[in-house]
Amino acid sequence: MTLVSAALATEISKTAPDFTATDINGKAIKLSDYKGKIVVLESYNSDCPFCNNQYKTGAMQELEKDMAAKGVVWLIVNSVNPNNPSHRTPDQAKQEIADKKIIATAWIDDSSGAVGHLYDMKTTPDMYVIDKNGVLVYQGAIDNKPDPQHDPHTARNYVREAVDALMAGKPIEVSQTKPYGCGVKYAN
Repeated sequence: MTLVSAALATEISKTAPDFTATDINGKAIKLSDYKGKIVVLESYNSDCPFCNNQYKTGAMQELEKDMAAKGVVWLIVNSVNPNNPSHRTPDQAKQEIADKKIIATAWIDDSSGAVGHLYDMKTTPDMYVIDKNGVLVYQGAIDNKPDPQHDPHTARNYVREAVDALMAGKPIEVSQTKPYGCGVKYAN
């Protein structure tokens, strides 16, 4: 799939592209299996200072915990290629989950970049919210402070707002923002 096709495939208010990927435990993860649930996709690389800031402050884990309590599925998508020093093997990823106390539904090993390219993920983090009908309703930055040193607890969190609006049956005020962070470390 070309990047042009991928960009068109991830249009707001359109059905999110389905995928099947493998998580770090070897389990097949198929997006369409979560129909009927809200899904958050997070493009992830903890070596990126922007992504790391969300975790070192505990803000991302707090958001993940809050979303899990609401029945939201949270999928980490790690598209770092195996030749990059930021790549995590499944065992390294499991250790990172434990060390950082990550509360995601699954960590997808996307070292091929298939899911990342399908969604045209550009940065870490780059966030996507998919509603219960499988429609993409938000894409972009985690929050409104594109600074790797800010306190995410004081920022406007677009993912939280989108999920809360969905759960309240209200329109999403901000459905797309420009993602910020480090470029995804794709193989190609």
